[in-house]
Amino acid sequence: MTLQVVGAGLGRTGTVSLRVALERLLGAPCYHMVEVFGHLDDHVPVWHAAVRGEPVDWEALLGRYRASVDWPASAFWRQLADAYPGAIVLLSVRDDAETWWRSADRTVFATMRRPQRPELGAWEAMIRDLWRTTMAEDWDDRETAMAAYDRHNAEVRAAIPPDRLVEWRPGGGWEPLCTALGLEVPDEPFPHENTTADFRAMASLDAES
Repeated sequence: MTLQVVGAGLGRTGTVSLRVALERLLGAPCYHMVEVFGHLDDHVPVWHAAVRGEPVDWEALLGRYRASVDWPASAFWRQLADAYPGAIVLLSVRDDAETWWRSADRTVFATMRRPQRPELGAWEAMIRDLWRTTMAEDWDDRETAMAAYDRHNAEVRAAIPPDRLVEWRPGGGWEPLCTALGLEVPDEPFPHENTTADFRAMASLDAES
C-alpha cells in the first residue's frame, strides 16, 4: 500500500468523519490519532522522534495505510507530501479560527488540562511537544491558538499546488474527495462522527465540570 491522501488539517476539523469516509472510499485503513492509542508502545516513540526533527521511516510507520488525517500525522504534512508525491493533500478546515477554537477548547485541549495520566505519560509528552513546536509554545491561549490555526492553513495553501490540494470542511460531503480521487460518490450519507458532545461524553468531561 501507499498513501493516496495526506491529511493536513488540524484536529477538530472533521477528521474522524473523514477517517470513516476515506476508509469507505479506499477500502483500506486511514491513520488517525485513534491509531496511536492502539499502538502506544511502538508508534509514540516514532512520532516523538519526528517532533524532535529526527528522521522517520514513513513506510515502516504508515505502510499499511492508504490515507492519514488528524494529529500527529497532519503536523508532518510537508514531509508526507514529499514522501508520497502521488498523494493528494487534504486540508480540512472549519468556517473560521473561532469556530475551530471553540471545538478544540472544549475537547482535545480540555483533556490536556487534566492531571497527567501515568499510563499515557509518553503520549501526553509527545502531544505537548508536538503542539509547542508546530502550533505555538502557548498553545492553550485562545488568541495564540487561533493565530496558529490560520497560519497553518495559510502555509499549506501556499506550499501545495492547487491541482494537488483539496480543501474540505464539515458539511462538504463526498464530492470533493471523490472528484480528487477519481471515484464515484457513494449512495449513502457522509459520516458525521465525533461531535463535541460525543467527544465530551467519551472523555467524561461533563462529569468533571
